[in-house]
Amino acid sequence: MKQKLTIICLIIASVITAQESEKKSFSFTLQQAIDHAIENNYTAMNAKRDIDAAKQKKWETTASGLPQITSNVQYLNNLDFQAQGVSGNAFNPGGDPNAITTIAFGTKHSMNASATLSQLIFDGSYIVGLQSAKVYLQISENAKEKTDLEIRELVTNAYGNVLLARESVLIFEKNKATLEKTLFETNETFKNGLTEEENVEQLQITLTQLTSSLSNAKKREEIALNLLKISIGIDINNEVILTEKLDDLATSNVDLAVLNEQFDANNSIDFKIQKNNEESKRLLLKLERFRALPTIGAQLNYGANTFANRFDFLTTDQKWYNYSNFGVNISLPIFSSFRDRARTQQAKIAFEQAKTQVTETEQRLKLQYQQAKTDYEFSIEQYGASKSNLKLAERIEAKQQVKFKEGLSTSFEFTEAQRQLYTAQQNYLQAMIDVMNKKATLDKLTNKK
Repeated sequence: MKQKLTIICLIIASVITAQESEKKSFSFTLQQAIDHAIENNYTAMNAKRDIDAAKQKKWETTASGLPQITSNVQYLNNLDFQAQGVSGNAFNPGGDPNAITTIAFGTKHSMNASATLSQLIFDGSYIVGLQSAKVYLQISENAKEKTDLEIRELVTNAYGNVLLARESVLIFEKNKATLEKTLFETNETFKNGLTEEENVEQLQITLTQLTSSLSNAKKREEIALNLLKISIGIDINNEVILTEKLDDLATSNVDLAVLNEQFDANNSIDFKIQKNNEESKRLLLKLERFRALPTIGAQLNYGANTFANRFDFLTTDQKWYNYSNFGVNISLPIFSSFRDRARTQQAKIAFEQAKTQVTETEQRLKLQYQQAKTDYEFSIEQYGASKSNLKLAERIEAKQQVKFKEGLSTSFEFTEAQRQLYTAQQNYLQAMIDVMNKKATLDKLTNKK
């Protein structure tokens, strides 16, 4: 029994060791996290595959206009011959002309082998298809570029949220430790009859709220870290170490020179995508117009057939009969009851709509840039203001704490100073995150990498 128990323990230990050895550890700055995400994020990987698929589609379209060779082998076994009826005197001039004689043609077995070389000489849809394949590839490449920009913004937000949660935990722990010390001293003073019980109870209420906020902050930190792992394409069971500080990132993202830059919609990925849409609609219109042109193709056929009443096609003395031909085919549409005209008009309307959408996109992007620029400028102002307010709140709270211990202020005044400090701390953290996030949004609009 002891031996079995030992074996089970060894097996469990080996499984745990194997699981731990499979876990990996990663260490990232914000830029390193972004670079890793662009290569390993699940959406980014599929966007990269879309480009590969578009390249293959382009070659597929190109190859359809190049020489094509097909082969065919056909074997036929006539189980029962089809009879043909002829007049009774067809083979016997003196016979009854009203009589019917049947005759069957063919052999029991037959085989035919052929090869065909075909070449497209002219087809308007093929020309448009080549141009469309190029545009399709550009669409896929632009989609990948847009995905990368969105991932950059996503990772910046996720990275910042983890740092925000961790800073919140540290602040809550610091505030809790300070408040517990104050509560202990106040409680001792109350026991000596030198302060009112209300002061103790007021501090206990604040401590309970702080404890709850601390617990919530720790949970949010774990969730934020897992979201970051997913966004950069890392298994949530692996360890990720963030090497940058929130305050350092906020400071590095304060760039006043950006506010003086001129916006060019042509650099925006959304504008490029809309231009791709306009080009695709133009090609569809061109395709409808090209349908009125002739389609010309040529083909060369070569083959051989053989016949036998027994299946002996594999013998060396079997005789094969060669045949070959060359042909050119010209197809020209003449009249379609104005169906083609209606299709051309529809394509023309779609093209005009696409051009209007380009203009609309340009105007919308300019407005979005103006809004993003304003938000970013405001976030910088809030960052500076919240930093100053935090220092003031810390001084006010420190003064009120001294007054409270000396009995020169009430617990209400001290609690208000504490709440003001806690609010200033959270505002400062949020201001740092806002600077990062607003800068990321602005960079996405201007296509900065």
